[in-house]
Amino acid sequence: MAAIIAIGILAQLLADRFEVPSIVFLLIAGIILGPEGLGVITSDTFASLPAIVGLSVAIIVFEGAFHLRIENIRQATKVSLRLVSVGAAISLLGTAFVVRFALATDWDVAFLIGALLVATGPTVITPILDVVPVRDRVATALETEGIVNDVTAAILAVVVFKIMQLEEPTVTAFLELFIERIGTGVGIGTIVAVIIWLVLRHIDLSPGDAPRNARLVVLAGALVAFGAADTVASEAGVAAVATAGILLGNADIPYEEQIADFKGDITLIVLSFVFIALAALLEFSDLLALGVGGLVVAASVIFLIRPLDVLVSTRGGNFTAAERLFVGFVGPRGIIPASVATLFAVELQNAGESEAATLLVGTVFLVIVSTVALQGGFARRIAEYLDVIPMRVLIIGSGQVGREVAARLEDRGENVVVIENDEAAIEQARSEGLTVHIGDGTNVDVLHTAGIENAKTVIATTGDDEVNLFVGQQATTNFDVEQVVCRANDPSNLEAFKDLGVDTISSTYATAQAIDDFIERPSMARWTDMLGEEGDVQEVTLENEAFTNQPLNEVGPKLPGRCLIALVTHDGETFVPEATYTLERDDRLTLIGEHQAVRSAMSLMRGE
Repeated sequence: MAAIIAIGILAQLLADRFEVPSIVFLLIAGIILGPEGLGVITSDTFASLPAIVGLSVAIIVFEGAFHLRIENIRQATKVSLRLVSVGAAISLLGTAFVVRFALATDWDVAFLIGALLVATGPTVITPILDVVPVRDRVATALETEGIVNDVTAAILAVVVFKIMQLEEPTVTAFLELFIERIGTGVGIGTIVAVIIWLVLRHIDLSPGDAPRNARLVVLAGALVAFGAADTVASEAGVAAVATAGILLGNADIPYEEQIADFKGDITLIVLSFVFIALAALLEFSDLLALGVGGLVVAASVIFLIRPLDVLVSTRGGNFTAAERLFVGFVGPRGIIPASVATLFAVELQNAGESEAATLLVGTVFLVIVSTVALQGGFARRIAEYLDVIPMRVLIIGSGQVGREVAARLEDRGENVVVIENDEAAIEQARSEGLTVHIGDGTNVDVLHTAGIENAKTVIATTGDDEVNLFVGQQATTNFDVEQVVCRANDPSNLEAFKDLGVDTISSTYATAQAIDDFIERPSMARWTDMLGEEGDVQEVTLENEAFTNQPLNEVGPKLPGRCLIALVTHDGETFVPEATYTLERDDRLTLIGEHQAVRSAMSLMRGE
């Protein structure tokens, strides 16, 4: 056990070093340590592996649910809802159909495997998202799908297994068993969450040790919720910890940050342990026994069923085509199918159905190994190829200026995150549909967690110049952000901002310039006032080879609608181009014109 934990932590370090999800290294380590490798771990190593796996799964699911924010779910409601309903149904039916005919098995075993393989789960999704920082809407959809489908798959599989044991299975019996487990899990999870909330909010936890005691109370609560629900109805425990995690994660509880950090560390340890232990129990003979049919099932799940359920689920949503392709590629199966399949296999063997047990374990583990190795191992590369890892724009301060800037940038398709710690300001920003990271913008840890390492632009818009100066200094000196823009509220501080080398907007001078424009340049001022509505001015880098080495007077007529190229920046020099100027690749073009025409022209110049 000590070796497993140590190797699990080593796998995490390797994952961070090579930007590959840790599940890949954990799977390899388990196979090496198992009977197919060094033989250090065998089926006799752990006398109570099912109990250990169950409690570990409880911690993992609770931790994933604890980080699932209601406001994030709202941002991806349509897609998330479809992924856990329509998508899950397509996955269940499609997998069962392929298993039935590719492996020539009975329908009941096919549906049992199909139910198990509905689950993706936080155990395999979280490590991927740790190294692939996709847009919040994509991450939220994958996280929500993982947590909900873990619960759905576990309960569906148990219900199908129970139905298999009935002499006369009916739809009514199926629904009763399913509702019983969902209801038990949600009910007990809610009760435990309320008790923990009351304890944390209203009971003295000893001031000196309160953060530690709060962490332990939450950990114990997660385990109790799982154990209690599982005792009432088998596999209801997963629903209970998911419910408790979501409720507590979205409640106002003390020491939330310390609890989250602690749960993350505990989860890393148990995730390492469970994944290695289950991988070590994998026997290649079970996989080889499947033959070509097993490969057909794995290939169908990866290249047909998963892309199909994502294509249907994301239709009409706000995902780009590249993001839909990425989500369609990312669907690794993990702990829930492996652990539950292992338990069912034991029961099937005890009932004298060893052939069905071997088929069940072999198929489930083959899909797990295939999806983890392929989708987990290549997730980062696929994301980079599809260009779905967006550079973030961080805005510190969600006052009127910060919100207005954020709204304009969001409208242009930027991945904007606002950092704010004032509750009223947070509520206002979220009501306007902005993504808010709660915290103090002058705290380096907060900047880290908000994603400053992956930010192309940092904008400090607060009414406090000291805060804006600090943010500007951190962004330029410690994080090497490409563009830093700061608001200077007091003109006397302009020199200090200039010394930092950041782009600075003086509230006083900007207001004076706007007044001057209305007096001396009224037409331009009125037109500028319509920016983002009727008119627009944007810069874009020329990447479309069709316009490279072409004179401007030939390119102009090809631009959509009322739109023209007003300025060109070439080799650091910006100028008004002549009609005969020949455009070159990577020229920065300033487009001016009607709002939609400018947006269409930007896509054209990029070659989209």
